[in-house]
Amino acid sequence: MNDSTRLLDDPGLRINRRLFFSRTSLGLGGAALASMLGESPAAGAVGPSPTSPTLAIDPAGGGILHAYHIPPKAKRVIYLFMSGGPSQLDLFDYKPVLNERNGQDLPASIRMGQRLTSMSANQATLPMAGSLFKFARHGDSGTWVSELLPHTAKVVDDLCLVNSLYTEAINHDPAITFFQTGSTIAGRPSMGAWLSYGLGSTNQNLPTFCVLISRKRPDQPLYSRLWGNGFLPSVHQGVEFRAGADPVLYLENPPGVSSVGRRKMLDRLRELHQAEYDRSLDPAVQARIAQYEMAYRMQTSVPEVTRIADEPDHIFDLYGPDARTPGTFAANCLLARRLAERDVRFIQLYHPGWDHHGGLPSGIRNLCRETDQGCAALITDLKQRGMLDETLVLWGGEFGRTNYSQGKLTPTDYGRDHHPRCFTAWAAGGGIKPGISYGTTDEFGYNVATDGVHVHDFHATILHLLGIDHLRLTYKHQGRYYRLTDVAGKVVRGILA
Repeated sequence: MNDSTRLLDDPGLRINRRLFFSRTSLGLGGAALASMLGESPAAGAVGPSPTSPTLAIDPAGGGILHAYHIPPKAKRVIYLFMSGGPSQLDLFDYKPVLNERNGQDLPASIRMGQRLTSMSANQATLPMAGSLFKFARHGDSGTWVSELLPHTAKVVDDLCLVNSLYTEAINHDPAITFFQTGSTIAGRPSMGAWLSYGLGSTNQNLPTFCVLISRKRPDQPLYSRLWGNGFLPSVHQGVEFRAGADPVLYLENPPGVSSVGRRKMLDRLRELHQAEYDRSLDPAVQARIAQYEMAYRMQTSVPEVTRIADEPDHIFDLYGPDARTPGTFAANCLLARRLAERDVRFIQLYHPGWDHHGGLPSGIRNLCRETDQGCAALITDLKQRGMLDETLVLWGGEFGRTNYSQGKLTPTDYGRDHHPRCFTAWAAGGGIKPGISYGTTDEFGYNVATDGVHVHDFHATILHLLGIDHLRLTYKHQGRYYRLTDVAGKVVRGILA
């Protein structure tokens, strides 16, 4: 592929007249090629669909789409990611048969020879482990919820529980990467980056994609590529907000540099970058200009949005005492609401620690104590502000846990291994049907019984709720067109309101 063809294939450069006339050596033939590229199915995948004017997207937002493919139900996403794999069998997927047959070996007819991780593959037996925690039905929906989640139980009529999720990855790194990027292999753009690329921003003073990580959680590592831009332009990567005096690293002026001096420096730097862009027509140069300008605006906007101490006492009471401590999950939930109020498009919260291979009863108690009230408070807070209908809230991990005990099973203790074949997540707001449970697992909680939802289906449904046809938001990289859902995925119509 020659340089002219490569540049014409870049959807961000197709309308750059200076680029076309300065770089192409094909004359009228090049013009014909550019026209063909502009009308190709791949180009249509990132262009506007034939919709009514009311579905137009604000061009100032910077997204590649000019109009929604379908009427959007949600404006933004708050994704509460429970890293490590929460045990669905101890939280949502009530299986009394496991208690009845506690300690008995998992029947071969249920396992069906499916592979196990190396951590339990060599066990002589796989003793089924019933949950130590009580379950009860809650709300008008009568949804089963564990005693570990008393606050979530109070808002269960606002939730849609998806009990039939499944994935292909059985280990943490590929499984987390799959949920964040649509691929088990590192290097693809994250979900928030895809939304930034497609829809752009609705707040020019804050990043389109913000990341919040609960502090003091020394479990599986979380790395920046999980919220990275992959092969998309770098302007679409997530920005991590940290607890402490500097929520965004290197944002403040260094000692001795005033705001006036910083503004003058940026103006001169912009002139140099513009000269480089006029010479090379490299879109990465424009991305650097945009990032410098965003950082300058964030010097004012970030301190304002992260000043959660300004919230009234009744809001702190709603989120719980941890909300007054920056960096806790509860405080991050409150900060997520403040970011949502300011129209940040995608807000990702990570709370690691759910990898309970042993000591599950005590471990999961602590994790639920840290997260339960914050999750419920976020739903309640958004609802009372009239924001839940336009905010899609998601909760879940990268896979579930096995119905058998990893290691020794005792009357008071057990562990559970990784289980990708069925697990639970929940969704609320933003076009989701509330108060339902979707999909079922078998009586042993080992396999999907009805209405399985694959990770690609999960992603396709999220994009659908935001007004995007997942088949039509693509980006050409190294000779092929990529999308978040890769080559699969279908919208889960049964959970849509």
